[in-house]
Amino acid sequence: NGFKLNEGRFRLDIRKKIFTMRAVKNWNRLPRAVVDASSHETLRVRLDEA
Repeated sequence: NGFKLNEGRFRLDIRKKIFTMRAVKNWNRLPRAVVDASSHETLRVRLDEA
């Protein structure tokens, strides 16, 4: 998709960032049609279809 997020490096505060790191990986794997959704409802529908 056209809205890639960057994964940062982390050290001892792994518990604070582990969800964020997983969310970034999943976000970057989403198809462009899902990411370009204009509303929350559209996002949910497109995500269910993907």
